[in-house]
Amino acid sequence: MIRVENLHKHFGGFRAVDGASLEIATGSITGLIGPNGAGKSTLFNVIAGVHKPTSGRVTMDGEDITGLPPHELFHKGLLRTFQIAHEFPTMTVRENLMMVPGGQSGETLWNAWFNRGQIAREEEALRKKADEVLEFLTITHLADEYAGNLSGGQKKLLELGRTMMVEAKIVFLDEVGAGVNRTLLNTIGDAIVRLNKERGYTFCVIEHDMDFIGRLCNPVIVMAEGKVLAEGSPEEVLANEAVIEAYLGTGLKNKIKAEEALESQRHETHGAQPGLGDEAGKGGAA
Repeated sequence: MIRVENLHKHFGGFRAVDGASLEIATGSITGLIGPNGAGKSTLFNVIAGVHKPTSGRVTMDGEDITGLPPHELFHKGLLRTFQIAHEFPTMTVRENLMMVPGGQSGETLWNAWFNRGQIAREEEALRKKADEVLEFLTITHLADEYAGNLSGGQKKLLELGRTMMVEAKIVFLDEVGAGVNRTLLNTIGDAIVRLNKERGYTFCVIEHDMDFIGRLCNPVIVMAEGKVLAEGSPEEVLANEAVIEAYLGTGLKNKIKAEEALESQRHETHGAQPGLGDEAGKGGAA
């Protein structure tokens, strides 16, 4: 569905994305992980039209979408959420959902004066759809709550619900678990899986919670220093030496290896005690 080819995004001399190439398959839940500063969110921003790339190419279903603005990508079914939820705090949860679809009749002054019946019919249809989304996400009890009063996790659910108010093809989720308690994170995860299986949504998820990534995502793509470092199943990337080094650094990685080797050596001596000699614990003759 999405193909990124040799993508660059530079801010002055800083190469936030530095020649990244990757693919996101239709119908997948693809994880995107990497240490802080790896370029993950910048990559999302370039794909979603928030930033124009310095160079490179992005295609969606074979169509070149490089540099298209977010509102055009929205109408093509490409949506993204942010690390910090962007809700309308003084509107209710239901009203936040009803605001999403574009081209509503009530947006023009003419219709507001002369086509009130049409506006009322559209609003009723939107209300019905919003209530279906709330039921899907199991947050019907929050329908009339002001969005500004929601917890961080509830706001993330609301953002996910907003993607359901239009015909989304692919949704980019940026740190959906940030600041979210484990119970709500499980609810969000369940909703993502259901949307993927029941409605055919494709997802790309940035997340630091590896349990969450391991549960939802396959494949997982790893970025470091603006480049794609590795790709594979969650188990494969977590066992990858380059990935471990990117997260921990060479010094800490070598320290951990040395500690593991020392621990292994201690087990091999069958309980030898310090100060008793090399033969202690080996069952030698008295």
